[in-house]
Amino acid sequence: MSEIVTAGIDIGSGCVKAVLFKVDGERIEWLDKETARIRNRDPFQLAAEAHDGMLARVGLARRDVAYTASTGDAENLGFATGHFYSMTTHGRGAVYLNPEARAVLDIGALNGRAIKVDAGGRVLTYKMTSQCASGSGQFLENIARYLGIAQDEIGTLSQKADNPEKVSSICAVLAETDVINMVSRGITASNILKGIHVSMAVRLAKLLKSIGANEGVVQMTGGLALDVGLVSALNEALVQEKVSLVATSHPDSIYAGAIGAALWGAFRHQKLAHLEELAA
Repeated sequence: MSEIVTAGIDIGSGCVKAVLFKVDGERIEWLDKETARIRNRDPFQLAAEAHDGMLARVGLARRDVAYTASTGDAENLGFATGHFYSMTTHGRGAVYLNPEARAVLDIGALNGRAIKVDAGGRVLTYKMTSQCASGSGQFLENIARYLGIAQDEIGTLSQKADNPEKVSSICAVLAETDVINMVSRGITASNILKGIHVSMAVRLAKLLKSIGANEGVVQMTGGLALDVGLVSALNEALVQEKVSLVATSHPDSIYAGAIGAALWGAFRHQKLAHLEELAA
């Protein structure tokens, strides 16, 4: 396989992620990346701006990209070469970020899912959380806003808890009502957040068990992968549930879907090129 450049575009519920790679057989070089919060803006326009911004920074044009792969809600992205289902892209992206990963926990703005993968990042099985589950990025963002704290403070504050307050409801609306009651009773923000993290972590640990992910490394992806409080609570819950998994995160976990799209795009391009050679 000759050297090619591939791009991955992942449009999520709250954020657009874009990456650019140079691929030459097994050699993979990450050229650039960009992310943009949607905030009521046109996600397809943001995707185009992110894509072209990356190319400009590395001195390339769209014609230099052999394959632009979309994923997530980017199926109708006009300049994409092809689209990949987000389950497959998060699996491949997770293994790129952590080659030891054999399970993926993708927690985005609206839901979460547990994915079991092989060494190549191919999906073996998966299961999603309930749509109403109080375990999404949007739910935590709402709680942070109510508590008057920045979203990036959630994890640090959670780890300072000394008496976590249990949140029993799996319904986001009811859970938010629970939090309002806790504030009125004088429960600290740290203990509220740790209680939420513990509640989320127990359900996520059980979700991993349900897909047969019982040992090894689980790589967290999506927006909540960088929530150190949630990662810590999940590892505690895995011990509690007697699951021999270790949950890990990565500074670039939010790009996992875009990474997987770019790498699967390179793979598809290689296969198509090979078929063309055989036809010739």
